Amino acid sequence: MLGAIAGDIAGSRFEWNNIKIKEFEFFTSRCGVTDDSIMSLAVAKALLDCGGDYTNLDCSAVKCMRDIGWHYPNCGYGSMFGQWIYSDTPQPYNSCGNGAAMRVSACGFAAGTLGEAVLLSRKVTKVTHNHPEGIKGAEATAVCVFLARTGSGIPEIRDYVNERYYPMGFTLDSIRDSYKFNATCQDTVPQAIMAFLESVSFEDAIRSAISIGGDSDTLAAITGGIAEAYYGVPADIRKHALTFLDERLLKILADFEDVYPPALL
Repeated sequence: MLGAIAGDIAGSRFEWNNIKIKEFEFFTSRCGVTDDSIMSLAVAKALLDCGGDYTNLDCSAVKCMRDIGWHYPNCGYGSMFGQWIYSDTPQPYNSCGNGAAMRVSACGFAAGTLGEAVLLSRKVTKVTHNHPEGIKGAEATAVCVFLARTGSGIPEIRDYVNERYYPMGFTLDSIRDSYKFNATCQDTVPQAIMAFLESVSFEDAIRSAISIGGDSDTLAAITGGIAEAYYGVPADIRKHALTFLDERLLKILADFEDVYPPALL
């Protein structure tokens, strides 16, 4: 959960000022939380509010994303999602945007089975991003988090993604020079997953995601959720990331971690 937030924060200053190397100061005063972190925490609260019965998770997700989102009007929402938050009658809008994937890491942490990770990701996604590619991107992300959390190795996760979601026959080095900003799931999620697959540590995964450019905060948020599940978040990164969250967001994170404790390094 915090892994996605840390990735979002680290990538935030590069979203419109891409960097193509892995050597940079991880957190600076120019970093901040964006819609990626805020909606990740909104989904976490929606899961908590269900108390283990996810029958009405879709309704809970709508409520939490709107209730929490209202407090952060300038955090970087896409235009359609921003309209959805403030609409009197919010409806899904057939989006395949990568916002579907950046907010679902909590589903992978809360799920008790692989099937439940799929179910939870679909429920929280279909309320906005009901395009097949939006559903797919969110599901692939939540599944990777679940697999990483429950003991699957990197080769096994790679094979699972390759067989069921996206072809993974590329390397970050092969796309770094040509990769550009893209806000769709299909051109963000595979790249974010590859940043994890090529990594040797949590921090390395985040640096790799940011180093290809593009939608840096979202790439790193997706990668960060998976990397946390696999490696845990180093204490120094955890401590620094928490300083960027306000009291409301800190409480949601603390409540979620009380129920789903993070791996401690």
